[in-house]
Amino acid sequence: MKRFWMNTVLMSIVAVVGCQQVQDDQTSSAGGDSAGPKEVIIDGSSTVEPISTRVAEAYREVDPTVQVSVATSGTGGGFKRFIAGETDINDASRPIKESEAEECEKKGIEYVELKVAIDGLSVVVNKENDFCKALTVAQLKAIWEPESKITTWKDVNPEWPDEKIGLYGPDTDSGTFDYFTDEICGESGACRSDYTASANDNDLVLGVTEDKYALGYFGYAYYLENENRLRAVSVSPTDDPADAVAPTVENIESGKYTPLSRPLFIYVRKSSLERPEVAAFVSYYIGDGAGAVTDAGYVQLNDDEKSKARAALGE
Repeated sequence: MKRFWMNTVLMSIVAVVGCQQVQDDQTSSAGGDSAGPKEVIIDGSSTVEPISTRVAEAYREVDPTVQVSVATSGTGGGFKRFIAGETDINDASRPIKESEAEECEKKGIEYVELKVAIDGLSVVVNKENDFCKALTVAQLKAIWEPESKITTWKDVNPEWPDEKIGLYGPDTDSGTFDYFTDEICGESGACRSDYTASANDNDLVLGVTEDKYALGYFGYAYYLENENRLRAVSVSPTDDPADAVAPTVENIESGKYTPLSRPLFIYVRKSSLERPEVAAFVSYYIGDGAGAVTDAGYVQLNDDEKSKARAALGE
């Protein structure tokens, strides 16, 4: 009887230890143990999303155990999640705002800013629009500024049709919205409110393609992907339309397409970089994965800029 009781106790101890081992294994796996699947969580700019998605797809071939998820809440919306500790990386089509940096500091969040590409923010019209070939920055400001009185194409140029302009642009959480309003209207966030806004650039593409008298703007990659359905408008930094420059890879790379050439970024949480899967993915992103920039329709950084990105990552 005594031997039976001791055997029973022994078996109970083994069972408890076994269950604890299973729990430890599961916890270790969720926290990034090398034996289980790893995760890298990205959110933010819809402009940068095509790059991050392509890098994630390519990296799957390098390390299939790492699951990389890419969402699009807009640059501002992505920073909200980044600050809340919900993501490892934030895609950004503008530099971090002072207010966002202050929030990070308050919460003890350290991050690395990495420039990953150059974009030429594209102003577009419907393919059937055969009259608006170029716009000056002053004309764009008159169209998009707060309390704008412009409602028709004729209001922009007396020689153009007396047809209502259908306006399409990013919503207020978008870094593209921030950049465009800053460069065109003179202040980030300064914009008329009576336009069709969306966080999804594909929705904006669809809106312009279905509206003969539409005018919209978004990242160059979305124009390039739909150039058979849209037409890019050349932009003049002066008051002379003859100085207008088209968004092309050459003009964007050289800086000639001004003021709408801009850098694109990813912001990486330093605490996330302590996890090997995140560190390896980010290193790939700015290294062997850089070809995704061209595949996505943007302009790659030059060698000097790539070196700066590697240095910022401590490579």
